[in-house]
Amino acid sequence: MTIEWKQRLDYVLVPLGLAVMVGYHLWLLLRIRRRPATTVIGINAINRRIWVRHIMEDPSGKHAVLAVQTMRNSIMASSVLATVAITLSSLVAALMASGAAHGLLSGTAAALNNSDNNNNKNIVVGAAGVAALSAKFLAILVCFLVAFLLSVQSIRYYSHTGILVNVPIQSHRLRHPGLAVDYVTSTLNRGSYFWSLGVRAFYFSCPMFLWLFGPIPMFVACVAMVCSLYFLDVYKEWDRPEKGEPIIADHGHEDEEEATTTVASSV
Repeated sequence: MTIEWKQRLDYVLVPLGLAVMVGYHLWLLLRIRRRPATTVIGINAINRRIWVRHIMEDPSGKHAVLAVQTMRNSIMASSVLATVAITLSSLVAALMASGAAHGLLSGTAAALNNSDNNNNKNIVVGAAGVAALSAKFLAILVCFLVAFLLSVQSIRYYSHTGILVNVPIQSHRLRHPGLAVDYVTSTLNRGSYFWSLGVRAFYFSCPMFLWLFGPIPMFVACVAMVCSLYFLDVYKEWDRPEKGEPIIADHGHEDEEEATTTVASSV
């Protein structure tokens, strides 16, 4: 295999790896919209709706502290992701501006290739020029910036939910109480969806980071990550009906429709 052909691997394996990742998430989105009770995201949306209704319909208000603590924990989780994302973004931007990473990686790749040319084999394959490294670092930077923005949006919706969920449902006398529950549930679900998308942006950054070492590690990482995410995103046991729980089943059927609508409007 010639050096020119090895450099062209970036034009084949990198788009193919990204297509695998994007195709999997499009399939996951379609499955969430059609059969939300068979995915972890859909099941969590169903349970969040039940939780919101339970908190708002409690006339004593004894669950208000529980709701505040739950929202605080969610905000802290999103804050940690946002802090890590903006820190890594600053680090990558500093490396790109200084040019230290370009010189280090370019020099390492050149040394490895030159030392192995006598044996007719190269350890590092793919483009390793300044323009190629700039594109790779830019891809990593975009992943971290997107993760930061999505985490900030998650904090925004969680903050709104912390107030809305403590409003008693009896206070909505002029409007249908179900609309209040639907609105609070939609706000909470949007915060959770933005948080999940922020985590997915971190997932995307892993293949982008391995792209620095060539298109082959990047493509292998994309395939391995899709296989791992399938087992983390799909759960088929929840969709099976159980005897003796008709009330939960009825609520689940209603909340599945709400979860589907919320995902379609949020993603």
